[in-house]
Amino acid sequence: MAGGNGRMIGTPAGDAKHTMSNVVPFPSMPDRAKMSRGPERRRKSRGGRRTDDTSGFAPLVLLVGDDSSTIDASEAVLAKLRFAVTTSPGVDEALRVLAGLRPDIVVADADAASRIRIEAPEHVPVVVMTEAMREDREALIDGIRQALRANPPGR
Repeated sequence: MAGGNGRMIGTPAGDAKHTMSNVVPFPSMPDRAKMSRGPERRRKSRGGRRTDDTSGFAPLVLLVGDDSSTIDASEAVLAKLRFAVTTSPGVDEALRVLAGLRPDIVVADADAASRIRIEAPEHVPVVVMTEAMREDREALIDGIRQALRANPPGR
């Protein structure tokens, strides 16, 4: 409204019965519950989990190695299966990552794995990435799952 005459701005002076029929109503907001993807999304099957695993648990896997193509391929496969993955190019950095992130499992080549086993906490399983695991991703996934079942995180 404008001024003291009580008419709408932009309306003709003679239009005493001006209505707001030409105003487009603001669209209603969607129901917040419908927008939420919380519980429904969390109940979806994940590759890194089994039905008897801890609810909502995605194991953090630390991949250690200097062969970037193998590490990148392994990271892609594990991430696709909904494992949480972090990488380290060497043993020294992996030991720093172990202290900060506390991964649930470490996957490394034989040389790196032996040093990590000596210096890492006992509760963290270390899986040696064999040549079979480099070529067959299912072997890698099975090795990780077996290690997690043998030494479940949080126990």
